Amino acid sequence: MKTHRLTLPVTTEDLKPLRPGDAVYLNGVLYTGREGLYRRWLDEGLAPPLDLARISNANFHCSPAASVAADGTARLGAVTATASFRFSKWIGRFLDLSQARIVIGKGGMAERDYRDHFVPHQAIYLTTVGYGAGALLGRGVKRVQGVHWLEELGIAQAIWVLEVAEFGPFLVESDLEGRSLFAEQSRRIDQGVDALYAGLKPPALGRFGECVERWKEIL
Repeated sequence: MKTHRLTLPVTTEDLKPLRPGDAVYLNGVLYTGREGLYRRWLDEGLAPPLDLARISNANFHCSPAASVAADGTARLGAVTATASFRFSKWIGRFLDLSQARIVIGKGGMAERDYRDHFVPHQAIYLTTVGYGAGALLGRGVKRVQGVHWLEELGIAQAIWVLEVAEFGPFLVESDLEGRSLFAEQSRRIDQGVDALYAGLKPPALGRFGECVERWKEIL
């Protein structure tokens, strides 16, 4: 695993050395945006109140722990990633319009999303490292440059423009070739699943009429 420090906005050359599993820290400006942004922009046709492509080419799927004072001053203490697979239906159109090259979130997206959307746009996906990292990430936010659609969407869904330094660590979940860290590791683990079950009786859950196929169980 290698560690990379990227300055936003990034270029293709910046992203070429990244491989699944590498660690990344970000410096510069990024913006938050999730289903609230995607729905208003892509489904309802309401353009964002700022030109996202000019602000940054990194989009963070997250929920800030933040507050905005009466004078408009914003304070952010922590920022927690949210699951990105929920935004699959929007991601292709979003990358078209936003020109985003980095998408950050939790848990990754489907390999087909990387193949069909990320690769053509020369974009990558970065995932947060485990749970409970919100306060750690919050330390990397140096300044809130602005908050948009706050009244319309609320704190969690609003567009937060953040100036960050040593923001991370994140893991490269998909690279420019669409290779997925989670998918590759899952396939490696699956190769040994049969050996783990060798000699055991059928799953006990079968007694309750639930799934008896080990590949569909949640352990």
